[in-house]
Amino acid sequence: MTAADNRCRLVLIAPDHSDTDACVKMMEDALKGGDVASVIIPQYGLDDRLFQDRAEKLVPVIQAAGAAALVVDNSQVAGRAKADGLHVSGAVADLAEAIEKHAPKLIVGGGNAKERHIALEIGDAQPDYVFFGRLEGDIKPEAHSKNLALGEWWAAMIEIPCIVMGGTAIESALAVAQTGAEFVALRLAVFEVPERAAAVVAEINALLDEKAPRFDG
Repeated sequence: MTAADNRCRLVLIAPDHSDTDACVKMMEDALKGGDVASVIIPQYGLDDRLFQDRAEKLVPVIQAAGAAALVVDNSQVAGRAKADGLHVSGAVADLAEAIEKHAPKLIVGGGNAKERHIALEIGDAQPDYVFFGRLEGDIKPEAHSKNLALGEWWAAMIEIPCIVMGGTAIESALAVAQTGAEFVALRLAVFEVPERAAAVVAEINALLDEKAPRFDG
């Protein structure tokens, strides 16, 4: 057990960078900054061959740091890269099918929970987590207020963990933590200035260590 296990933890979303080797270097640096629960790897428009190459280079780096590597929407790439899980961004039916096919061998979680009733439908499929927000939804310094509200509602009612998308500011991680959500996802806040990635992860963890509410038990 780490010191972070009883409060909101950081989830990274791999950066959208055309150069895979640069992307891997950015991830290596970020993971040196401290606790990261998992890393979500989107395809970002890459063809399957290039995405396969990227995943195969990122997954071992992520796993070596003790984080779970989650590939977005491509179970073949996830399997070939020996990823820990699959992040399903599509409809509830897609998520339910992925859970049936791949759980519990793989972690399977889902997003696209834009409303409460959709979130509850996702919950009925018993994913490993529910994601509130869009993977590329960090367009403002603060986390989207709707995602914060959904995360707070979910965390108060449902045992399935949730991840809430943060904003471009480090402080948005604390706003997510204060909802009771188990995880905060960040992308540009960490990777926008690549040479600062490790320092930013360290700052986020220090902020959460100091100010994030603790979970019961």
